[in-house]
Amino acid sequence: MSSSTTSVDIFELGKYTVLLLQIESKTCASKMTTSLPPPKPLLIATPSEEGQFPVLIFLHGFLLFNKFYSQLIQHIASHGFIVIAPQLYKVAGPDTTDEIKSAALVIDWLSNGLHSVLPPLVQPNLSKLGIGGHSRGGKVAFALALGHIKTSLKYSVLLGIDPVDGMGQGNQTPPPVLTYTPRSFDFNMPVLVIGSGLGETKKNSLFPPCAPKGVNHENFYSECCSPACYFVVKDYGHMDMLDDDTGGVRGKATYCTCSNGKAREPMRTFVGGIMVAFMKAYMENDSRDLMAIKERQGMPLIELQSVEFRL
Repeated sequence: MSSSTTSVDIFELGKYTVLLLQIESKTCASKMTTSLPPPKPLLIATPSEEGQFPVLIFLHGFLLFNKFYSQLIQHIASHGFIVIAPQLYKVAGPDTTDEIKSAALVIDWLSNGLHSVLPPLVQPNLSKLGIGGHSRGGKVAFALALGHIKTSLKYSVLLGIDPVDGMGQGNQTPPPVLTYTPRSFDFNMPVLVIGSGLGETKKNSLFPPCAPKGVNHENFYSECCSPACYFVVKDYGHMDMLDDDTGGVRGKATYCTCSNGKAREPMRTFVGGIMVAFMKAYMENDSRDLMAIKERQGMPLIELQSVEFRL
């Protein structure tokens, strides 16, 4: 990986103009369309300029909407990535099997369908495909990387954003992902895990912690082999990477069910910047920004509780 001095501020918007596209699924697409609609509705953030760009599949958290991540995925896309956020379901129980299957169907659709929904001069580079997710979506991303369901494409990187595998130690949602054996995940790909310092804290007596100890980021990172990077952001919560304005009943609930920081923007900016730095390092062979972060250079005004690099 190249490691000369960093030149782009990954914690600011990048140089690309971003289009935010909403793509209907095959269940609601017009019968007159000649393109192949996706198996699930998609929210896509893509550069509008001509070029070939790496692709990231980003999976939403439990009972959340993909639109709640629009600011985060636009930040990532502005640095030269195509980010695809499927809406895997609207209502779900504890079993994650169906959403793992749904995510796999979306990934299998990419080769024949993605080009038809992008701007004409934008080309997806599916040989550089990242998979990531937030909360339970992070668990689903890990499950796919572990081969719980085989897909037609290979992944280049794996990103878990405050991933969660259940309601607490000994209470994983099926199918379980964590094995509680250190470095048992041999993905043969780099892994980024980001955790929230307040995720283990109850908001109030009515709700359990949103990222409870025993099934959270700490456990996921413990089971990752190198190369892997790990960041835990102090004083910010499990939902603080979402949009500032998440409307509707579910959107308002994101402020009520989990412990939060004072504002979402600092956490969201940090998460977006770290994701960009990581993907640039391992998908584009440019580690300048990641190495600068390792040396604590150019960091935003946010306090980190833990930082680890297994390179």
